[in-house]
This record gives sequence, C-alpha cells and structure tokens, in this order.
Amino acid sequence: MKRFNLSEWALEHRNFVLYIMVLTLTLGVFGYNKLGQSEDPPFTFKVMLVQAAWPGASTNDIEQQVVDRIEKVILESPHVDYVRSFSRAGQANMFVVAKDSTPSKNMSDMFYQIRKRVQDIAHTLPAGVQGPVFNDEFGETYGNIFALNGDGFSMAQLRDTADIIRKELLRVSDVAKVLLIGEQEERVYIEINNQKLANLGFGIQQLIDILSAQNQVTSVGSFRTKDDRIFVRPDGRFNNIDDLRNLPIKIGSDTLRLSEVADIHYGYADPENDSMRYMGNPALGIGVSMRAGGDIIKLGKSLDDALLRIEQKLPVGMSLNRVNDQPRAVKNSVAERQGRLKAEAVSPR
Repeated sequence: MKRFNLSEWALEHRNFVLYIMVLTLTLGVFGYNKLGQSEDPPFTFKVMLVQAAWPGASTNDIEQQVVDRIEKVILESPHVDYVRSFSRAGQANMFVVAKDSTPSKNMSDMFYQIRKRVQDIAHTLPAGVQGPVFNDEFGETYGNIFALNGDGFSMAQLRDTADIIRKELLRVSDVAKVLLIGEQEERVYIEINNQKLANLGFGIQQLIDILSAQNQVTSVGSFRTKDDRIFVRPDGRFNNIDDLRNLPIKIGSDTLRLSEVADIHYGYADPENDSMRYMGNPALGIGVSMRAGGDIIKLGKSLDDALLRIEQKLPVGMSLNRVNDQPRAVKNSVAERQGRLKAEAVSPR
C-alpha cells in the first residue's frame, strides 16, 4: 500500500493549498488587530493582609492575645509560606505570604481558607477587638484616575455625586471596578459643656446611655390581619441632626434639650483618612480598573463617551478632571513603537 505523501498531495492541490495560506494570513492579520492592549499585564499578588484593632491595648497585649492566636490558624492553612506581623499599641497587621510554587489558580482557595479559619476563632479573641479584616486585592491596578472637585461643595456633596458617577462607569464595557479615593467619613459631633453638666449634676456616661437607648433598633413583635402581617416598630429614632438637638434629657426634676448643654454639628472623621488634592484644592478621586483580558484602547474610547454623558449631568460649578489616562499612554506608546519600526525598515543599511 502506498504511503501518504504530504508534499506530493500539496503539489497536486496547489490551488487549495494557496487558498488555505491566504485565508490563514488574512485571519492572522484580522486577529492581530483585535488583540487586547494593556500597559499592565495581569498577575497574581501572592500576599494577603490581615488586620485587627483593639483600642487601649498595649503592644504586648496585642501580640500575645490577638496576633499569636490568629497566626496559629493562618499557618495551618494550605499554601502559606510564612506570616510577617507588625504590632503596635491598639493595632495588629499580619502579612500572609504564599509559597512561590503555589499556582495562581489556587490563590483564591488559599484566601478563602484563611478567612474561614480566622473567622472561626474570632469569638475567642478578647472583648473589644475590632475585626479581623482582610485585604487580598493588592494586584488591582487603576489605570484611569479622575478628580472630582468644585468650589463651595462639601466633601459629602462630592461623594454623593461620585456615587452617581460610579454607577454610570460600572455600566461601561471592560470596566471591572471603580474606587473612590480620598473619601472622608461623616460624623455627628456632640461637644459637651462640662461646666454645665457639673453644675447640673449630670454625667457623660448617663448621656451615652440615653443616646444608646433612644436610637436602638428593637423588635417589638407583629400581629396578623386577615390579609397581611403588620410589624410593630417603635418610633423616636434620630432621623436628622435636629432630632438629636431636641432630644429631651431629664436631670433631676428638670427636663432640658440636649442642645442646651452641648454643641451638636456635622463633621468628618478626625484625624482624616487618606485625602486627595487636585491643583491644590481638595478633591475626591475616582479610579477605574479594567477587567482581565480587556482592551485598554477600547476602554479609553468607551470612557470618553461615558464622560461626555456624565459632564452634562454634573452640578454647576463641579468639574471632573483627568489625573491619569492609561489608554492614551498605551496608544501613544504603540504609535511610537510602530513609527520606530517603520523608520528602521526604510533606513538604508
């Protein structure tokens, strides 16, 4: 029986072979132009941060009663190489590092096992310990960063507008996450006039107890009708700052409003969290990350279209400015590289 000879078959079917070659070349060129472009290649960061806080505790208390207990269960988790801990008064930070031989596909399971094991022993930690909390998103890259600012607008107003922008950006194709940078947490401050309280014979702890009891969420039951079930809930909770100012406080035989013995006002967390400034003015940052396998150039075009829609809806006096534009940087880099290759191709040797 004659063996199959590929070269002989190709010579006998030249037209078909030529057709296959042209088709393959055309599909290759078409596919090359559709390849995703990105400045930062995807990679797996094999580190996890575990944090716990214990206000008022010393460094030794944190180390012996919190860090040691958490480290034991972390080291029992699969794929863990070592744990590096940093403790200070009231706070513990533990960096969990995976083995270099751990495949990237197993990292999510490792992070899950650490969370599960630590949360299982969280009830054994001393009373007053806050957390533990976990962070395993070190590999996130936010290539597009915008600054939202405006004269006369408070940080709370900027945040409300940024939340609307965030929802709009999450609808853009190839967008994975949207991060708010420099967001400040709101607080209601009650500044007590100690001299007045002392004269009235009223203590701060009594005031704390009154505020806690007034603003509790309590289940008081329900009753059924023929067609429905109606839940009973107590009223009197604080809905705004005026409710807090008008809170009646019974001191002896007298009843006073809270605003008569305290100054109550809105504010922000002090000390403030990480802040952001743009052109010397306070701003709220908005970071955008691309999904894995996305095309950064395509993402840039989609973001340009989205920004046109967003800017038309911004309040008068508020502006959204570009701080970092990765799609433009990649586009310029690709164009520069292509120009260099063309110059080398036509240059005489």
